[in-house]
Amino acid sequence: MAMNPIGWARGTREYLGEVQGEYQKITWPPQAEALAGTLGVVVVVTVVTVALGLVDFLLSRIMQYLLS
Repeated sequence: MAMNPIGWARGTREYLGEVQGEYQKITWPPQAEALAGTLGVVVVVTVVTVALGLVDFLLSRIMQYLLS
């Protein structure tokens, strides 16, 4: 089942036109808002990482104590 190259090229051109149309509809946040959101994510990830690391450390110490 071979595809017609002309139909493929036409479909590709139509797809890229639709992508460009959708790209123009994007509203980007102001730089300050994007920075605040990024910092918020970094803080949350750091807190969760530290909490999980602490739980992991405590559980490993408990297991070492129980197995020794």
